[in-house]
Amino acid sequence: MPRRKEIKNTIGTEFYSVEVYEDLTYFQHFNPEKSFEKWAAVQVSNLEYIPSEMESLIIPEGKYAVFNHRGKGSEASKVYRYILEDWLPNSEFALANRPHFAVMGEKYKNEDPESEEELWFPIKEK
Repeated sequence: MPRRKEIKNTIGTEFYSVEVYEDLTYFQHFNPEKSFEKWAAVQVSNLEYIPSEMESLIIPEGKYAVFNHRGKGSEASKVYRYILEDWLPNSEFALANRPHFAVMGEKYKNEDPESEEELWFPIKEK
């Protein structure tokens, strides 16, 4: 966050918290000690200029299920649990092996009970 103004070609004002999992087995037997990649990101118009010590990540196109989370960021795990354990198994979709991400726009206030963010889960037909 302290260096975000170095990125000159941003699109919009949203911030993204992107999670990249090695494969979908991560979700079969949840273990909080399993690792995954976590990115703090912004959307850009092109990849011509990347500030030093920063990297680019291209999220492949595909279908996503989008859920709104309202409340403290630390309480989002309840929504994740609902999506992964209730909604997804009872839907016509399965997780796809693409990055997951949260969009933190102007209503995002981290630990404020009125905070809002969008949770994007990559999906595919079962």
